[in-house]
Amino acid sequence: MSHVSIGKIKVGDKHPLCFVLGPCVIENEEHTMQCAKTLKAICSEIKVPFIFKASYDKANRSSIKSFRGPGLKEGLRILSKVKDTLSVPVTTDIHEPSHATFVADVCDVLQIPAFLCRQTDLLTAAARTGKPINVKKGQFLAPWDMKNVVEKLKESGATDIILTDRGTCFGYNNLVTDPRAIPIMKSLGAPVCFDATHSAQLPGGHGHMTGGQREFIPHLAKVAITGGANMIFMETHPDPENAKCDSATVYPMKQIKELLLELKELYNFTHKK
Repeated sequence: MSHVSIGKIKVGDKHPLCFVLGPCVIENEEHTMQCAKTLKAICSEIKVPFIFKASYDKANRSSIKSFRGPGLKEGLRILSKVKDTLSVPVTTDIHEPSHATFVADVCDVLQIPAFLCRQTDLLTAAARTGKPINVKKGQFLAPWDMKNVVEKLKESGATDIILTDRGTCFGYNNLVTDPRAIPIMKSLGAPVCFDATHSAQLPGGHGHMTGGQREFIPHLAKVAITGGANMIFMETHPDPENAKCDSATVYPMKQIKELLLELKELYNFTHKK
């Protein structure tokens, strides 16, 4: 398995555990900057590489009344400020092929949402930017089916590909995490990320919005690391109950330092040769 380079960060078996952290959605500039500053300070203190993540548009919210974000132009302006002010790499998800080049001008990694992982036009547009791409495995796909996604990206010119597991549909309003997914997807030649917060979701569990079981996030992340994950994705918020998106599963920012340390130590232990 090759590694993926994201600026100075390298993701792969021979490299340190990397984290993708940030609020689910860009709520406003002040909130986003404060989250990014706090996370950079924590990650610098405990010496772990991190990429800041926040979405400019949540296009797949359960309800039409749900908050979606500031939109492409304003969202990228805020992400650019985070990147330039704090000198941290940034990532966000794209939902339309036409957004790929605009996002690539700002972001260090382009993220493909799970629901859209089979959308050929979206994948090829992302690949043509030349930027690293992180594709979330659809909840509806078996891990071995991601082979077709990897082939689409490579045929379109992508060389730096990360695959993310975020749980698999298990009946109605539920997800399960199969630890086998990590080594299976790594066998496709890509480093694997584990999305610990979305894997704890109960999709549509509250009718008009998605529910979740936040208490299982640390357990799922630890299982993923022992299964070989190279990167951990976690959405985090200073006030989870009042988060404008995924309030049931964003991890409390005041608790994240302790969890990151535990995951770093576990990763270092399991990767000793």
